[in-house]
Amino acid sequence: MNRWDRRIERAHILEREHPAAAEILRFYRTIAAFQKNITPSQPLPFLPLLPLPEPVRPHVQPLLDLLQGAAPPALAQAATILSYSDDWDPADPAPRFIARVLVQPYAEQLARRADAAPCSPGPTCPFCNEAPVAAILRPEGEGGKRSLLCSLCFTEWEFRRLVCPKCGEEDHQKLPVYTAGPFPHIRIEACDTCHTYLKAIDLTRNGLAVPEVDELAAVALDLWAAGNHYSKLQPNLFGL
Repeated sequence: MNRWDRRIERAHILEREHPAAAEILRFYRTIAAFQKNITPSQPLPFLPLLPLPEPVRPHVQPLLDLLQGAAPPALAQAATILSYSDDWDPADPAPRFIARVLVQPYAEQLARRADAAPCSPGPTCPFCNEAPVAAILRPEGEGGKRSLLCSLCFTEWEFRRLVCPKCGEEDHQKLPVYTAGPFPHIRIEACDTCHTYLKAIDLTRNGLAVPEVDELAAVALDLWAAGNHYSKLQPNLFGL
């Protein structure tokens, strides 16, 4: 089973476990199936989102057609408008979503081929310099090793546990952790200095989790965090 199939299968499982997130997970499965069928035939010389790189442009209209039939109403309407326009505003959420869907398979393939430094101490991806969308905890000795997961190319790199990746805060009293019963393996790692947070997927508690998918399923945690005046360090593909 390749990485796309694992993501699609995990989303299907989580749909049943978390009905409140079923709609977004179903839409994610549609998007992931589309991305799976994008076979990068040539590398990108760089990784811009907009304007779209030449190799991804043949996939634009098929994606717009898909979105018009499968996306939530606002995005479906935006896809219809974009089908008749070449003037895409990078500040508009719809073009940015479309660009990320198209560029992400290329970025992930390039990152897997490249010699990105997985132990980079920085808070941004050592390959594409994007911010992390989640943290991951993996078993190590009697504790857990923390890494960050890139929001674009899904590169994973090690990062110190008791450090805020946004502002560098190291005082553990200012780095609260919040959990909720429906998500025993997912927690909010917050910072009371810069008021940002990441969701951390704890693979020591659930080794079957697929971090980039489980992060989507825990949208209820994002709503809780927003209600408590925390801002997400980096929104996921769907802007959540």
